Amino acid sequence: MIITPNNLKDYKKQVKDSLGQQFLGKTLDNFACSYKVSRQKAFEGMDLEALRTEIAAGKDESISNMESLFNQFKAKAQAAGVTVHLAANALEANEIIAAIARENNVKNIIKSKSMTAEEIFLNPHLEKQGLNVTETDRGEWIIQLRHEGPSHMVMPAIHLSRYDVGDLFSEVTHKHRDPENIDALVQVARQELRQKYIEADMGISGANFALADSGAIGIVTNEGNARLTTTLPRVHVALLGLDKLIPNLKSALKVLKVLPRNATGQAITSYVTWIKGANECTNTPDNKKQMHIVFLDNGRLELSRDPVFAEALRCIRCGACANVCPIYRMVGGHVHGHVYIGAIGLVLTLFYHGIDNARAIVKNCLNCQSCKSVCPVGIDLPLLIKKVQRLIMDKDGKKPAKNYMLANVMKSRKLFHFMLRAAAKAQKPVSDGQYIRHLPTLFGKQHNFRSIPALAKIPLRDEWKNIQPTVKAPKYRVALFAGCVMDFVYPGEAKALVKLLKGHDVQLDFPMDQTCCGLPALMMSENETAVAVARQNLKAMAADQYDYILVLCASCASHLKENYPKLLTETFEVPAAVKEMSDKIIDFSSFMTDVLKVKSSEFRPSGKKVTYHSPCHLCRGLGVIEQPRQLLKTAGFNYIPSEDEDVCCGFGGSFSVDFPEISSKLLNNKLDTAEATKADYLVTDCPGCVMQIKGGMDKRGAKIEVMHIAEMLARQKL
Repeated sequence: MIITPNNLKDYKKQVKDSLGQQFLGKTLDNFACSYKVSRQKAFEGMDLEALRTEIAAGKDESISNMESLFNQFKAKAQAAGVTVHLAANALEANEIIAAIARENNVKNIIKSKSMTAEEIFLNPHLEKQGLNVTETDRGEWIIQLRHEGPSHMVMPAIHLSRYDVGDLFSEVTHKHRDPENIDALVQVARQELRQKYIEADMGISGANFALADSGAIGIVTNEGNARLTTTLPRVHVALLGLDKLIPNLKSALKVLKVLPRNATGQAITSYVTWIKGANECTNTPDNKKQMHIVFLDNGRLELSRDPVFAEALRCIRCGACANVCPIYRMVGGHVHGHVYIGAIGLVLTLFYHGIDNARAIVKNCLNCQSCKSVCPVGIDLPLLIKKVQRLIMDKDGKKPAKNYMLANVMKSRKLFHFMLRAAAKAQKPVSDGQYIRHLPTLFGKQHNFRSIPALAKIPLRDEWKNIQPTVKAPKYRVALFAGCVMDFVYPGEAKALVKLLKGHDVQLDFPMDQTCCGLPALMMSENETAVAVARQNLKAMAADQYDYILVLCASCASHLKENYPKLLTETFEVPAAVKEMSDKIIDFSSFMTDVLKVKSSEFRPSGKKVTYHSPCHLCRGLGVIEQPRQLLKTAGFNYIPSEDEDVCCGFGGSFSVDFPEISSKLLNNKLDTAEATKADYLVTDCPGCVMQIKGGMDKRGAKIEVMHIAEMLARQKL
């Protein structure tokens, strides 16, 4: 049985222990790097976005018609000699399968890989009935022998080294096995499992597809074990969730185009097996195999009716959300999930395994958008994770004190800004003007991995009258959305922008009633506060009066553009004013390159070596990739790419406060890769990233200067 801490204190201890496992970190790091390359190559020449949209629409249609698809499938399958069962929950599914075993005098069972079987903890249930159960997927067999759950949905034993496996196989076979001889270790598994196939009375498999129009199931694997499991024994039981129901083969083939590519970066998987009806079997009196298909509900029908969470049922179990997650990359699946691993696990655990198993793990999300960007069926995983977090808070009937404080302060712009001004005055005894040099004791030593910037003496809004440009016949009217950090911490970034816009006929305004974008509230699952703040900004920015709303913070820009339409949607339609504002949001680099089309003649050639950090919400939230790099080259800088430029710096707003151990490790990785370039400067498009990386460089005493890309360009502006 998998044990997941139900409180943050115990969970943080588990996180800390995992961060100390060097092999785990190195293995997952290597896989993440190779996966990125192989996936990109596998999808070359394909219109992935169009395919993603098409598959998502098809899955949504199937989800909304789940019951009718089940009835259609059942009629077709039973006509072909299959017995179809529907289990309401895990216990019922386990008892159905155990009863099938009893009725057929089954003693030995072989299983091919099935996450649904993991979901219901089928093996322990059958073993308590006195049945011998053997996993036949090599990875699953290994973790079965170790009495562990999978650490990845596709690669269940990825957390283990060859030395771990060598020791395990030596113990199992009572013979020393050389861990350096990988081929010999593979042969051990083959030799041990072959006899199990021959002795088996029942084979249990999962299924990736259930075709309603034919009553057939489809199984996708990289090993031939599933075919042996489903053909050799006299009884075959297929266990699958109701979410695997789809209309026909055409729908399945669309999914097959993306499943192996997204799971492991393979263009095609090794085996796709289609099974329809009870096949021949010489081990039975009537020469017919007994075939049963057990569909599992376990909350899926209720979930399918939920206007928010039904989207999670699109999941095709490719595991890619874990592959790209920077947190999974460091702590592994036994920490970043319960049964289901990665971002989808943070969502599904509440519904399939209860609040106690979901309470702590759901907080371990950076909102870096990596999972959303790679999901082949377009699930907005970061948003669903935050909604699950809120659901848990509501069910528990209590909120952290910081949530109450945030909600009360942020709903009132005047109160929020008053407190920031008060803090700017109160910081004087502990500030050197640039950084807070003495952290309050409540933060503790674990937060001492970066220097915290001091608040600006004068916020941007108080200086605006003195720096605002006046253009008589502007080509563009632009509203500047500053966000909290640029307004109250780094107003110099806005001053740099003003300098850069000279000569481009841009009338730049700063609407004074604007406030925080509200992303911190959404990150803490304070949905009502996020909505209230969004409404304030919608009114303040008056999008109908401007050609663009320019945002120098990638996180703010992505939130305004992507989340405001979701937060402010009424009766399933996005209000016109919200859509207009969303459509006019533009980031700094895109505005400079795509709208103003700045030229190299506007800058003094520098030749300075500059590396770049790509903010999560810029490259994934907004899909802006080339513009910042092109801008640096246009301005005459020697751009030096660094490793993992698009991997999160570890800030994530309140995440870095809740999980400083993870935040600091991500930050140190970022600093290491930046220093490896020997660059003079590191620039980025997000004040939050500047705060994190600049603070880390200061704490490290590094020579690389960190700043917003606008400030870097302003230095060279003619």
